[in-house]
Amino acid sequence: MKLLITGGGTGGHVNPGLAIAKYVQSRKPDTEIRFAGTGTGIETKLVPREGYHLYTVDVKGLQRSVSPRALVYNADALLKAMTATSKAKKILKEFEPDVVVGCGGYASFAFVHAAQKMGIPTVLLEVNAFPGVVTKSCAKKADSVLICFENTRKLLENRPNLYLTGAPVRTEILQADRAAAREKLGLKDGEKLVASFWGSLGALYMNQHMVGFIKLESEQDAFRHIHATGAAAAKWMPEKIREAGVELEKHPNIDLREYIYDMADVMAAADLLICRGGAATMGELCAMGKPAVIVPSPYVAENHQEKNARALEEEGACVVITEPECTPEKLYKAVTELLFDDERLEKMSRASADMAIADSSEQIYQHILKAAGK
Repeated sequence: MKLLITGGGTGGHVNPGLAIAKYVQSRKPDTEIRFAGTGTGIETKLVPREGYHLYTVDVKGLQRSVSPRALVYNADALLKAMTATSKAKKILKEFEPDVVVGCGGYASFAFVHAAQKMGIPTVLLEVNAFPGVVTKSCAKKADSVLICFENTRKLLENRPNLYLTGAPVRTEILQADRAAAREKLGLKDGEKLVASFWGSLGALYMNQHMVGFIKLESEQDAFRHIHATGAAAAKWMPEKIREAGVELEKHPNIDLREYIYDMADVMAAADLLICRGGAATMGELCAMGKPAVIVPSPYVAENHQEKNARALEEEGACVVITEPECTPEKLYKAVTELLFDDERLEKMSRASADMAIADSSEQIYQHILKAAGK
């Protein structure tokens, strides 16, 4: 079987694709898998790192504004989309995949749309509660549309090709061993670890808050902390932390990284996570049974990240702080109160694990096989 997985721009669209690829190969090792995305997104780092071939096209997302500048931008975006679709058709003719799996993001539209025009079976994965533009525009002609939240059905008109599977979780996440991970990271018995990340692109506002958070934690050095800045903040955040009076070289317990490439080990070893509310992240939290403080991004369609996070909060699996109400002090207080309350952390961990869909990857695999059989 030949499989083309497309999606990109952010880790939230790339990592589910990688999870699918690894699971499919674990079940059907002779499957040839290639990826498609943009030449500028995080996929250019993550996909080759995992050993997969990556096709790229030049595309960009549309802006919602109707300002003159946005109209000019969108006109160029639409022209790029047409050119990208033409290139996608040539790539599909060359590779001849049995199925194209779209994982979302504007990068995936050209390949999903081209595949449907060419009669190649398509399977769409929508990891968020509110479906993206690609899913909404391509769902009707897809063989299967796989969703992670029940309320997504109504937003996609209750189509008969919708299936609730949950989000795929990377094999390394599922197989990560806490004790081995803590040893690998050099953690001592009883030493607490907090891991924080705002997505592959980072978040300017929240990274500015993390400067203040790191200032507060440096005064106590009470726990280990690994923070992923994202690509943009990696350029300015270390200097801002220094300006705040913190010399990172004197605080080895604070580990600032652009991206956490060993995420499976870091998540397994962590006692508490600080993160956004993307569905792929939520799926991994639940799969590992990890408690979290979640600050949902307010800059997403229909505020779907907060809806994702509130679902976990209602079950006692996380604490939600909205971005407008978040301050370095409030975030630090929430983290430290949880981190040193072992009984509450354990309850949150159990609640998180109870929300996991254990066989999501197998369900997705079966839908891909069914599509390939057509």
